[in-house]
Amino acid sequence: MAAQLILSFAILITLHELGHFLAARAFGIRVEKFYLFFDAWGFKFFSFKRGDTEYGVGWLPLGGYVKIAGMIDESMDKEAMKEPPKDYEFRSKPAWQRLIVMIAGVTMNVILGIIIYAFVIYNYDKQYLPNSAVTDGIYAYSLGEEVGLQTGDKIIAINGKSFERFDMLLSSRVVFGCKLTVERKGQLVDVTIPDDFYRRTLEAGKGNFIGPYQSNLQVDSVIAGKPAETSGLKRGDRIMAINGNRVFSMESARKMINENRSKPISLHVMRGTDSLLIQPVVSDSGMIGITYHSDYGPYALENYTAGKALSFGASDAFEAITSNIKGLKQIFVGKEKASESLQGPIGIAKIYGGIWDWRRFWTITGLLSMVLAFMNMLPIPALDGGHVVFLLFETITQKKLSDKFLERAQVVGMIILLTLMVYATGNDIWKHIIN
Repeated sequence: MAAQLILSFAILITLHELGHFLAARAFGIRVEKFYLFFDAWGFKFFSFKRGDTEYGVGWLPLGGYVKIAGMIDESMDKEAMKEPPKDYEFRSKPAWQRLIVMIAGVTMNVILGIIIYAFVIYNYDKQYLPNSAVTDGIYAYSLGEEVGLQTGDKIIAINGKSFERFDMLLSSRVVFGCKLTVERKGQLVDVTIPDDFYRRTLEAGKGNFIGPYQSNLQVDSVIAGKPAETSGLKRGDRIMAINGNRVFSMESARKMINENRSKPISLHVMRGTDSLLIQPVVSDSGMIGITYHSDYGPYALENYTAGKALSFGASDAFEAITSNIKGLKQIFVGKEKASESLQGPIGIAKIYGGIWDWRRFWTITGLLSMVLAFMNMLPIPALDGGHVVFLLFETITQKKLSDKFLERAQVVGMIILLTLMVYATGNDIWKHIIN
């Protein structure tokens, strides 16, 4: 977990700071330091100097920084700011150039996020189920029925807009609330997904919402000596239902199996054209000894081209930012507890998990890149967003804020950020203890 977290942070922080670095150098601004992680109190793993810039790796993995000459930042180098401005310093440049330097880090994270999302789609997903191919409609699981969907419904629009990929129905575009346009028995019906529906999907899993009607689970392997093998399950079998309940997602299957520990379960299995009933006994650990994947059955899948992967990757990346905005809104209006929603380093490491899975690694890293971009643009002094607010004020009013004001704002911002960091990390530790 720690290795994945550190590698992810190293990639995200380096690219973020590289954005600031390249923009500053493009405008002739000197960059005195470029550090991955913080060299707090002067301690660092190593450093070297090339030109006017010292490059290094600090010991404190809570971020990174570039020290831009003539800029009031976390270094709080007041002595340098007392000297007359030099033409290579940040403060000597016009406001529009300084603004570009400040948004360059976030821009780099957005570009990186889009590239990672597109890479995952193209390299790992490879194919997608077109919504137009699901001609016989959806299968509505318990969560789907709760919001008014019915098995056989054909969902043709989300918030009035048609969509190409069926799996968009399982995305945050839907679970955070929307209006679905449904074709039901020849008539169009609107089904409203409530804003708090995401809570139900967190509790029960998105796999218990909806799926393509003819989808199933394909058994990839059967472990020797485990309940699945002794009961007669074989590689290539298609699991259509568990205990009489239709199942298409790995998430819903795991949940159903785990809920029946030490009990027999009934698997409705298709083997070729034969329909079988197989009844393995679930182990004490909640497993039957198989690996499997979601299979869309007879539906025709589309291949992701490079262009489609990039287009859908960008769409999914910006959806991640939208989801974060909606999530923060729920906290501010009191519908969600910050202690349950916010994650610190320990919580993020747990999301990566204890097994190194490259697909999972890149998926989470892409999400974090977009989260980092969004968080950095919050109008908090010491974050890029705080600097942007001050520069926009200067651009609009043509009045430059005093160095003393910027220094005090920087201190306030650092206190806010440190408080949030302590809270998030402490919250992680507390949740780890009670769980």
